Amino acid sequence: MRAMVIHAPGAPDTFTMADMPIPEPGLGEIRVQIKAASLNPADYKMTANGNPAWQYPFIPGLDAAGIVDAVGEGVTGFVIGDHVAYHGSFMKPGTYAEYGITKAHMAGRIPSGVAFEEAAAFPCAGLTAYQALLDKLNVKAGRSILIHAGAGGVGGYAIQLAKLLGASPIITTASAANTDYVKQLGADVVIDYNTEDVVARVMEATNGLGVNYILNSLNRVTAQADLTTLSFGGQLACIAGAPETVADFQPSYKTFSVHKMMIGGAHLSGDVRAERELGTMTEEFMQLISDRKLNAIVEKKISLEEIPAELTRLAQRHVRGKIVVVM
Repeated sequence: MRAMVIHAPGAPDTFTMADMPIPEPGLGEIRVQIKAASLNPADYKMTANGNPAWQYPFIPGLDAAGIVDAVGEGVTGFVIGDHVAYHGSFMKPGTYAEYGITKAHMAGRIPSGVAFEEAAAFPCAGLTAYQALLDKLNVKAGRSILIHAGAGGVGGYAIQLAKLLGASPIITTASAANTDYVKQLGADVVIDYNTEDVVARVMEATNGLGVNYILNSLNRVTAQADLTTLSFGGQLACIAGAPETVADFQPSYKTFSVHKMMIGGAHLSGDVRAERELGTMTEEFMQLISDRKLNAIVEKKISLEEIPAELTRLAQRHVRGKIVVVM
């Protein structure tokens, strides 16, 4: 099969095309003929340092959609020919290839009317937003939310989900060039992080009370500043780094909660319940796309050969929405 591989840890420009053996599914696994995959920041972050568990040449990539091509022993619920999407484990060969392997119970069936490109776009970013807003933050209608980096994958899905849940106002950060884009997704207040004081603008938008919920996909520094903008009883969900001084930051009269998230942790948990929840969430998310309640935010379609250049562009944070590889 054709695949994009790395021969050692490195930047995206070290990726190369290769002919690799088609993998065989093991106990409880399915093999998927991949029709579409998507790019995520996690892809270039993980390949930069590599992993002791990887055998080289290694195939990166986490998100995929395609057709079940083979079924391992003990698999129930899926048969050859089913259309599925899944979020893969970064510990195993990934989705930048024509075939991939996943645990059957971690995959989700693609509803009729959802294209492979749409199904492949969301798992890493969309499931992160979905779990953050519905499970961790438990967003309620009429309450305010700050979503950092609204033009990105996680941010773009989170804004749409917040709108569905009735959050108000929905505040996001974005560059001036992406203001109209995030407003179309459902943002009420857009803060230009390049020219404006984010903390001051959030407090202004919430009449000095602070925001009820925050989703931070950026870094520890901005997550630390986020504590200042939380309301009484507010909640902060962090993806790329939690605040370092949570314990003594606020006085006792301003309680808050912090959630540290990593959607891929389910693969490492050893908890079958957590693994099955990933598959369940995948199907729930795709149903929202099928019902046209969510836009899959596919902004660009590329070939396997274009992955290095597009991952480099993604690393420079010049990407809106999702980039999808079409096989």
